[in-house]
Amino acid sequence: MSFTPLNTLKSHLNVIDAQGLRRVRRSVESVCQPHLVVDGQPLLTFNSNDYLGLAAHPLVIEALKEGASLYGAGSGASHLISGHSQAHERLEELLGMMLSPHLPSVRVLSFSTGYMANLGVLSAMADVAKGDITFFSDALNHASLIDGIRLSRSSCEVYRHADVADLSQRLSSCQSTSKVVVTDGVFSMDGDIAPLQDLLRLCEQHGAWLLLDDAHGFGVLGDSGAGVLQHFNLRSEQLIYMGTLGKAAGVSGAFIAAHENFIEWMVQRSRPYIYTTASAPALAHALLASLRLIRADEGRRRRAHLQNLIQQLSTAPVPAGWTRMHSTTAIQPLVIGSNEQVLRASADLQAQGIWISAIRAPTVPVNTARLRITLSASHTTEDVDRLVRALSFESIS
Repeated sequence: MSFTPLNTLKSHLNVIDAQGLRRVRRSVESVCQPHLVVDGQPLLTFNSNDYLGLAAHPLVIEALKEGASLYGAGSGASHLISGHSQAHERLEELLGMMLSPHLPSVRVLSFSTGYMANLGVLSAMADVAKGDITFFSDALNHASLIDGIRLSRSSCEVYRHADVADLSQRLSSCQSTSKVVVTDGVFSMDGDIAPLQDLLRLCEQHGAWLLLDDAHGFGVLGDSGAGVLQHFNLRSEQLIYMGTLGKAAGVSGAFIAAHENFIEWMVQRSRPYIYTTASAPALAHALLASLRLIRADEGRRRRAHLQNLIQQLSTAPVPAGWTRMHSTTAIQPLVIGSNEQVLRASADLQAQGIWISAIRAPTVPVNTARLRITLSASHTTEDVDRLVRALSFESIS
């Protein structure tokens, strides 16, 4: 066979297939909710990060419609040209008010996605340090944090997952003027929570920033949904907080919250913020309704119901040979092992009308392939009972 670029691509795809790593998209034909129609098949799903069930909330949907009528379908430009609407401004102000008990002199900057927000904040931090910076990254951090550090071309030390002693030793021996500890709040594949009180103590001791990605905690944790900051009652000028708005908030987007001087530096130097079209103002308008729900009694009721579902599932038996990860969050992973095993388990559950995607390497380490079960306040106790029965069937099949 003669060499061509397409032949090379085909050979690489064949390797992916042989390893059981081919990713396949599914077409969802209904509103984001636990009961979906997927490629024509009705399925009960435990895949979504819509933790509070707000993606289909009537008030949020109505606000999105209203936002489109007020602002149109798109923003038309970057934030620094003419794309920064009144809706974006109000969204940033409301987020700042939510987080002000934890972030002194807080200001908020909104982004189109969490991935872009992390690239933006990490590049801005590297820029201000002019190369004299070391990032300290948890071994299980999200890909967007890993990529942001790599693209910043800065020094990086990876510390063992949630290992405060390892991090302390690395910070003590570091000679860089600027130091940044980078961590998920709630880890997306294991569902555990970082030891943030200890991490912040270390950062303050060593004059380091703590960059906290709370994609899976914002809206879910804390009495009013202010995430891990409220959950641990953290407060410091050395905190930089990233939250997403397409998970618990149910819409789309992300934000960085930090001291006003740091956010102003991002406005001046964060290329992923400066050189991209602002997200649709209608989305920001819908998010105002979503955040009000999160902070209100309805948000508290939804979080309480979600905690009951977590307790219900986390105490149920699991099939022999599988491992339940220790998690008190809405992410409840069941580690199975090989790619072949997890793909078979996912297919068996789908045959029973339940959709849980198989998570494989490189998203998780080799031989820790898993079913990443995610719960939502839109699930019922009957939904979880059905899942537990399906898992019991799996244990004997």
